[in-house]
Amino acid sequence: MSALADSPRVLCIAGSPRRNGNSDRLLDALAQGVRSAGGTPVVLVARDTGVGFCRGCNACSKDGHCIRRDGMDAVYVALDAADAIAVATPVFFATVPAVLKTLLDRCQPYWARRYVLHEPAPQQRRPGAILVVGGGGDPFGADCAVNPIKSVLNVLYVRADRILEVLGPDKPGDIACEPQALERAAQMGSELVLEVLEGR
Repeated sequence: MSALADSPRVLCIAGSPRRNGNSDRLLDALAQGVRSAGGTPVVLVARDTGVGFCRGCNACSKDGHCIRRDGMDAVYVALDAADAIAVATPVFFATVPAVLKTLLDRCQPYWARRYVLHEPAPQQRRPGAILVVGGGGDPFGADCAVNPIKSVLNVLYVRADRILEVLGPDKPGDIACEPQALERAAQMGSELVLEVLEGR
């Protein structure tokens, strides 16, 4: 097996409907940290996945699989193949954008496998990270953006114990004025890879 094939795969989910905005640039920094530690960042752009909304039909409670056939099929493969998962999102009205929430909702089959079908848990949890960027003007903060991501990562057996909230950047490119946040994101990427390697 080649070194590249054995490289820890960190799934980097870009949750913004707008490309190359502040949360994307924060995720880029994390991906660079992944590379610097010898890992392989796998970028998944939520808006480009072609994922339709969850119908709430509960069919996945029968066998742990979604009956819809769309872009989520490829997302499931990426989620399952990841050694670690990082999610970056802007804050829209104190929560995540609809395009990311749609993807999160379609993770219902994992919930069904765990809590309805009681499938055995993996031997160990995967490491994870959450990156949140908000303008900072909403009095309700960013908790409602962080918590849905934490909830989904939990059913994916991913520890979301690395959370970076950057409140203040608003216009595209404002994150460049937050060098410490970019450095921390890169550090988080390196930490994800090192944790995976330590667990092998």
